[in-house]
Amino acid sequence: MNTVLWALVVLGVLIFVHELGHFLVARWVGVRVLVFSLGFGPRLAGWRWGQEQTDYRISAVPLGGYVKMLGESDEEDQPPLTPDEQRYSFASQGVWSRIAIVLAGPAFNYLFAILALVLAFMIGVGEVLPVVGSVSKGMPAEQAGLQVGDRVVAINEQPITRWEVLSQTIKQSDGAPLRFTVERPEGALLVTIQPRVQEVTNIFGETVRTQLVGIGPGGMTEFVQYGVVDALMRGVQHAWRMTDMIVTGVWKLLIRAIPADQIGGPLMIAEMAGKTAEQGATSMLFFMALISINLAILNLLPIPVLDGGHLFFFLIEAAKGSPVSETVRMHANRVGMFCLVLLMAWAMKNDLTRMFPMG
Repeated sequence: MNTVLWALVVLGVLIFVHELGHFLVARWVGVRVLVFSLGFGPRLAGWRWGQEQTDYRISAVPLGGYVKMLGESDEEDQPPLTPDEQRYSFASQGVWSRIAIVLAGPAFNYLFAILALVLAFMIGVGEVLPVVGSVSKGMPAEQAGLQVGDRVVAINEQPITRWEVLSQTIKQSDGAPLRFTVERPEGALLVTIQPRVQEVTNIFGETVRTQLVGIGPGGMTEFVQYGVVDALMRGVQHAWRMTDMIVTGVWKLLIRAIPADQIGGPLMIAEMAGKTAEQGATSMLFFMALISINLAILNLLPIPVLDGGHLFFFLIEAAKGSPVSETVRMHANRVGMFCLVLLMAWAMKNDLTRMFPMG
């Protein structure tokens, strides 16, 4: 039950943030918003509020949300807009205003991710210390005399305070010898180690070549709380790393470098939400940031019915000076919806296979 609850919390917050972006920019440029919905399908609860009597609602299917604007689509059962209503309709806005409204959803998701990461670093994170926990046989570190329990305090006279910095320094060495300053109970030790190129498996399951010396972390951590400025810098840097990882992963899925059975759906998100919630507020904030950036990037894909599909049509309109025909957009949206349904079905199949393996 906790897993379902936390999944609803995570998805609810991120959907709200996304739709809030569309809503605020729409109101800012003068578009009348008819419905602000968390979820799809039948209306479960809500209220009408404001001069325009916008319907703020919670709907039955909690796997998304939407903002319905006046004049956003040409539906046959809708009466034609009056001249006064036309002023406040989505369709009557300039193309760049419509682009801003559509882009605001993914942009708010990305800004929320940065805010969540900044807050996580301010609350405090466990930083892995550069203490050696394992030494691989036959590797350069063993040959140089490194031992379990050694603490690396500098490489080439540059201070090392975190395992992440130690690892990156080795990987970026281009094979050049590195001068390690090591602390042991009996005193400091200076050793020179030349990294060796090894084949390893990366997070995408690919075999890559990288520089290694043959040591692993000891698992010792230090709880660190960062000030606002440092937390902001680290939050932006971490958001960029997440973005790079997600974009790379999406590209590798498209070119089939990663098998399609790696795609996860709502059940995987629910499971991960439950696990991260048990680990505390910081872990939950990191998880929400990751999912929020995922939503931002996936929504920007040029697939009809997604924000990216609308942006694609609006950019064509901006370039050619006239909108894409309603017929073309209608057929494209049908194709896009069909593709999304297939993708969701495939993701659900993968989730069920992981949860209930056969044989």
